[in-house]
Amino acid sequence: MRVLSYNVNGIRAALKKGFADWLQAADPDVLCVQETKALQEQVDTGVFEDLGYHHYWFSAQKKGYSGVAILTKKEPNKVVYGSGIDHMDFEGRILRVDFDEVSVMSLYLPSGTNVDRLDYKFKFMDEFQDYIEKLKKEIPNLMICGDYNICHEAIDIHDPVRNKTVSGFLPEERSWLDGFMKSGFIDSFRYLNSEPHHYSWWSYRANARNNNKGWRIDYALVSSPLKENISRSFILPEAKHSDHCPVGLELNF
Repeated sequence: MRVLSYNVNGIRAALKKGFADWLQAADPDVLCVQETKALQEQVDTGVFEDLGYHHYWFSAQKKGYSGVAILTKKEPNKVVYGSGIDHMDFEGRILRVDFDEVSVMSLYLPSGTNVDRLDYKFKFMDEFQDYIEKLKKEIPNLMICGDYNICHEAIDIHDPVRNKTVSGFLPEERSWLDGFMKSGFIDSFRYLNSEPHHYSWWSYRANARNNNKGWRIDYALVSSPLKENISRSFILPEAKHSDHCPVGLELNF
């Protein structure tokens, strides 16, 4: 099973930049999408159906904001929209599909762009962790793919010294992500790749992408029981429909 995750920074904008052609070439079995910035009825979903995908959308109440989706070639046994926690679901940040072997979640964790949002980010992280702890008892084989808006280690950011006071690389955020992983999840990319300079997001400023001054904030985390199923993990920086790029992995069952 080949699973990709991609913050597209607006699905309609990405489609205008050749996203459908990229999807056909990349050919994932499952694609988790974040920051769709659209309601399902605002998107020409026929392009996905033509490529053989079932598609599921969970949009924010606020138009043009946030939102997640999952495209999958195999029809899932079950689709779960949101977490059942109102403030999270209002912003369209969690969507899950269940298959026989594994459940796959598309997650868009808030960014902490200002003081109010940073406080909200910590509230979200705490409640999300509680939610996942309960969910793991029901679904031990779980993948949580998406934009976590946090770099885990210094190796995951181009300038760890200057960014240590910036949201996304704050010690408290990194500590939360570290604890979340240690609660039973594997960072699939780092499991198989130890080299530096691999990033999944670049600022639009200062030619950051061409200079590879990036952050690795997008993850495909897999629960510990799936560890032996991970056969490959990768980042696809050549995909340029967004300020992010796709991350992915392959699981053998």
